This record gives sequence, C-alpha cells and structure tokens, in this order.
Amino acid sequence: MRGLFVTATDTGVGKTEVACALVAAARAAGLDVGAMKPAQAGAAPGETSDADRLGAAAGGGDPPELVCPYRLAAPLAPAVAARLEGREIRLDRILAAAGALAARHAALVVEGAGGLLVPLTERETFADLAVALGLPVLVVARAGLGTVNHVALTVEALAARRLRLAGVVLNRTAAAEDPSVPHNAAEIERLTGARVLASLPYLHDIAARERDLGSALRGKVQF
Repeated sequence: MRGLFVTATDTGVGKTEVACALVAAARAAGLDVGAMKPAQAGAAPGETSDADRLGAAAGGGDPPELVCPYRLAAPLAPAVAARLEGREIRLDRILAAAGALAARHAALVVEGAGGLLVPLTERETFADLAVALGLPVLVVARAGLGTVNHVALTVEALAARRLRLAGVVLNRTAAAEDPSVPHNAAEIERLTGARVLASLPYLHDIAARERDLGSALRGKVQF
C-alpha cells in the first residue's frame, strides 16, 4: 500500500488540517490520493466531522463506510466510546476498508485519533494499525512548550515498532506568545534526528491554515 499515516502527539493539535492539506495538495498536483479516518469519535449530529472533511478533500467520491468504518458518539478514545455503545471495533474491518480505498486510489492518507498509543480496539492501539498498514508516519505536534518531550516520546514509540518516520509538522494552535516556539524545531531535530518539515504560525481561519500548510509541505512529503 502506498500512502501515509498521520498521527499526533496529542488531541487538538491540527492533525486533520494537516491530513486534509496533504490530500488536497497531492490531488492538485495530479496524484489521485484517497483519505481515511478509521474511527471518528465525538462528532455531533449534523456537524461536519474530521472524516467528512477528509472525504471531501479526497474528492467526495468514496463510500462513507470506507472513509470511516466506525462513527462513535462520545468524544473519547475509540475503544472506550465503542465500549459505551456496546459495539466492538475490529481491526480486520478497518484493514479491509483501507485495502478497498487503496484499490480505488494511487495512494492513501490514513488519519489516526489523538496520539499514537490511543486505544483503537480492545486489543490494539493506533500504533498497531500503523504497523498493519505498513505506511510511513507523519507526526503532527503542537508548536508550544512541552512539544519537544512529546515528539521525542512519539519518535521513540515509532522506532520501537520499526515504523518509518516521514517527518514532523509543528502547528501553532493558540495566538498567545510562547517563548519556546522559535527554538522547538531545532531542538526536536537535535534530540531525535527527525526532520521538522514545517512550523506553522497561528491562523484563526482553518481553511487558510490548510492552504498555507499545503504550500509549506509541497515536495517535502512523498507518498
């Protein structure tokens, strides 16, 4: 399978923005890229979910049950949300959906939920899914104080599973000044050896952030 697995160091750091921007930029450049959110937890009825945004970025032509095999109500880790609903998330069903999407497209972007070790099923985390898919992993991190530690821990977890790191994107999620921001990218590269592909400024407009990210990452991420 050709593509990319997008994870994060935390929830709410802009992972969906990054994934959507990558898909849209690749498609604009002529590469047929599909998108997938294996489990979506917490989207309110009538609200545009992360899975909906990914599907739209990929052209909107894929069956919703392939783009997102599991849609859950509670804003919790997918395994916990499914347990509360009396449902079971199965890795084999997710892998079958990913295979079907990969057969429809030249490459596939798969977005996790929260961080790499978030429980996906009763037995597996999103790290296990990344291993099963065999895709290189892009890490999205908050561009503020504490991110060096969070990125380093994620890079260690990837290395322990022999997952290839595609790079790191730092996304500034708040307007408040943070004295660590000018130093984080260099410190992450020095400490982990990972490439920081982009360090994005704060923009309130999500669409504008996605456009800027697509430009910043053009040519830096290979599918």
